[in-house]
Amino acid sequence: MTADAERADLTGGDDGAGGAERAFVLGLDGVPWDLLSEWAADGDLPNVARLIEEGAAGPLESTTPATTPLAWPSIATGVGPDKHGIYGWRDLSPSYSHRMYTANDVAGPFLWDVLSPAVVGNVPMTYPARSIDGAMVAGLMTPDLEDEGFTAPDSLAAEIRSEIPDYEIGLYWEDYEGDTPEFRADLQSLVENRRRLMHHLLEREPWRLFFFVYTAPDRLQHLVWDEAVLLEHYRYLDEIVGEAIAAAEANDATLYVVSDHGFGPVETTVAPNRALADAGFLTGREGSGGRGALERFGVTRERVLGALDRVGVDQQTLLSHLPRSVVDSVAERIPGNNVLYDVDFEQTQAFAHGPGNVYINDTERFESGVVAPADVPDVRAAVADVLSGITDPATGEPVLEVLDGDGAFPADDASPDIAIEGRDGYEVVNSWQDTDVLSEAGRMAAGHRMDGIVLAWGPSIRAGATPEDASVYDLAPTLLHDLGEPVPDRVDGRVLTELFEPGSEPATAPVETAAYAADGTEASVAEDMGAVEDRLKGLGYME
Repeated sequence: MTADAERADLTGGDDGAGGAERAFVLGLDGVPWDLLSEWAADGDLPNVARLIEEGAAGPLESTTPATTPLAWPSIATGVGPDKHGIYGWRDLSPSYSHRMYTANDVAGPFLWDVLSPAVVGNVPMTYPARSIDGAMVAGLMTPDLEDEGFTAPDSLAAEIRSEIPDYEIGLYWEDYEGDTPEFRADLQSLVENRRRLMHHLLEREPWRLFFFVYTAPDRLQHLVWDEAVLLEHYRYLDEIVGEAIAAAEANDATLYVVSDHGFGPVETTVAPNRALADAGFLTGREGSGGRGALERFGVTRERVLGALDRVGVDQQTLLSHLPRSVVDSVAERIPGNNVLYDVDFEQTQAFAHGPGNVYINDTERFESGVVAPADVPDVRAAVADVLSGITDPATGEPVLEVLDGDGAFPADDASPDIAIEGRDGYEVVNSWQDTDVLSEAGRMAAGHRMDGIVLAWGPSIRAGATPEDASVYDLAPTLLHDLGEPVPDRVDGRVLTELFEPGSEPATAPVETAAYAADGTEASVAEDMGAVEDRLKGLGYME
């Protein structure tokens, strides 16, 4: 069957009376509703303005905390972190060791598990790419283009290297001295190659779901918060939105344009671990130990790995010739740049880890826990008081939103004990040594905010509709219901029925639910995820 014939077969001909037959999700990482709607109203973004006029549009509330590894899985599954299982970039083990989260850790079902054929491109937290009915190109967590988890099918990787030889997974902030011409050129090259990939995937094979994400706006905004510069970039994104409109129209698809969170300027960083240390809840190791001595002599993880690399020995080679336990034992004695390396957990009651997660160091959860289970509620309340009491001396106002973990993540007994989010203008960091609780933001120009975007446009979408208190959990159930599919019975979101044209099938049909398997996958993952950690540090996401 030809590609055109397959398309006709998928759409069922030209009769769209029941609504769209397909869905196109265009992700624009970090795009805030306030900027987008303002520039669309001013006439600067004609394609976005068309979607707002002819379809539905409004803010989309993110996860708590509002960050990429939590929010994109929630958009693609309709469930919160306590159900999909991702609380940051790295998992925290009972022994306080760290392992990078991958797609294998995410509990679905994803939209592409329900809808087929599907094409998935550059969506964060999809590494390693796994075999689906369609095609997948993994995004941010991918170590490199040669990794076997980069694409599924495997042959797609060779196509990309041939068709788009300059394709990159991402770029590093630390390589640039601020908003330099080199940074602008490299960012533009990054997004142009993403655009080429999108077109390659659109033309490669038929699809019922097309889900593609551009992460460039997030990268730009963290380093540059100059509205003239941002508007230039958004005009380029508006061209991509126009291409998505054309693709949706040609394929009888509802188009959804979404972001995982919003953005806004940052003036101050907040170090909760420093506050916990000052209050006596977190204690550092004595510097006279082996790690401290090595550090005084300039022995660090980076220098050791650099020396090994110069003689042709990388981390993968070490792991293939030595037991993992031996490598880990040596690694624990070499000073590194993880902010919790020098915490004395046997003297610590609470600590912050990852983007906004605070843990009570209890004896049931952690190997060196010191807080008895019966005492956890009291310690948690005391820690919450410390964090809630961090105020800006200039205003006297609290700088953090502090949430009880059981309330924020009710479905997971192993969730963080407390979730924190910086108020507008304040960015949470985990550093605690040689820093104050509040510091100037430095090179970070802007940070995440709660309100991203959702725009919907298609046969069943009502012109001028506004979503009511929409969140990242609502996209998946709304999209599935629009296509006449049952909604997974475990979703946390709701079908945004207010977006649909009165009298249309999605507006009148009852929402059906069904049980789907929710297990994560078991695709092969690179032994050495150091390149991924370096990339995330370069993006300001890890310390």
